[in-house]
Amino acid sequence: MARVKRSKIAMKHRRNVLKQAKGYRFGRSKKEIEAKVALRKAGAYAFAHRKDKKTDMRRLFTTRLNAALRANGIIYSVFIDKLAKKGMTINRKILSEMASENPDTFNRIVEQVKA
Repeated sequence: MARVKRSKIAMKHRRNVLKQAKGYRFGRSKKEIEAKVALRKAGAYAFAHRKDKKTDMRRLFTTRLNAALRANGIIYSVFIDKLAKKGMTINRKILSEMASENPDTFNRIVEQVKA
């Protein structure tokens, strides 16, 4: 069988890895092995933090909602409990946006839940 020289393919792989690692600091943008490690870690962090972002946003909605509810004289946990018992299915994101953008509508919902 004939010998196959892989220099063309190897250089293509190297160029692609270094192109992806462009802008990284120190050897990570110039050395192939370090670039591969950096890219692997970057991908893992990106995946994990896409999941974390959802948690962070839900936490933000809860905080905003609690602040708006305290201004109306009710706390978050009591409001959510009464909302569930009344059978109202409005999620926290919508309630949070409503509290900041349409306070009148939000206040009417709070009064319905309180009663």
